[in-house]
Amino acid sequence: MADTCSSVKQLVKELIDSDDVVIFSKTTCPFCIAAKKVFDDLHQVYTAVELNKRDDGDTIQTILEQITGARTVPRVFVRGECLGGCSDIKELYASGKLVEILKAK
Repeated sequence: MADTCSSVKQLVKELIDSDDVVIFSKTTCPFCIAAKKVFDDLHQVYTAVELNKRDDGDTIQTILEQITGARTVPRVFVRGECLGGCSDIKELYASGKLVEILKAK
């Protein structure tokens, strides 16, 4: 089991590093849908990792909890940094800070 966990941890790290914006999500979650809509409205390309479509989704969610302190989805990462979940993204968007974060390279 430890081997599986460390390989999934490595996979999560690779997924987070794979794109500027990575959203760990579930296709049926209204909060995930709302968070992705914010990025869609900004015409911001992102990678969505749909945990309910993956055999290792539960393990990934547990690893995200270890990394971020929260097990809930969505978990949104911008350039490797977790910005939080749906309410965090909506708050950043409303304040204009999300656009600043996305523009900063």
